[in-house]
Amino acid sequence: MENVKTSSNAISKNKGIIILFILTVVVSGVVGFFYWQATKNRVYTDTAQISAPTINLSSTEGGILKALFVKEGDVVPANFSVAQIGNETVRTATPGLVIQIKNSVGENFTSGEPVVTIINPQDLRVDAQVEEDKGLANVKVGEPVVFTVDAFGSKKYYGIVDEISPTAHSTDVVFNISDQRQENNFDVKIRFDANQYPELKNGMSAKVWIYKK
Repeated sequence: MENVKTSSNAISKNKGIIILFILTVVVSGVVGFFYWQATKNRVYTDTAQISAPTINLSSTEGGILKALFVKEGDVVPANFSVAQIGNETVRTATPGLVIQIKNSVGENFTSGEPVVTIINPQDLRVDAQVEEDKGLANVKVGEPVVFTVDAFGSKKYYGIVDEISPTAHSTDVVFNISDQRQENNFDVKIRFDANQYPELKNGMSAKVWIYKK
């Protein structure tokens, strides 16, 4: 009787293991299906950054830097004096945010050499890099985008695809194995409302989800 009881317990235990295995496979399949459904219509990249085109301010004649009138972080209007080089006053053509200065009063600056660099905060964009074989062909201008920035954790921001670079990033990588191919990245610029998200700053790292229509 003891052997029969032991055998019965072993069979029950095996059945339990089999049922548990089946349930695990089913649950994994369901979770995988829903994950596939959620991700098949979007392109993800974590190689992205908030940035704006830089505007370099310099003298046309060159000379000794006599004075600087701004510091990094200053917001300046158009036609604002930022520096005195020789007999020339360097001014802004457009309003902007000062992001870099050459604090080298007394040194000589050549014609066209930047002394102050600004950006227009209204021109901030998300500059994302998408690999050519990771959904780039399906990305179109005007498609909606959700992005987060590392500085603000999981807070979601919204924008749209504004521009897709026609040319890949240049690289010096060379492959010696014939069946190994180089993966090229393309810039995808994403527009958002800078007035709605004033906390977003030039240079912040971002993660991007582009939703295909």
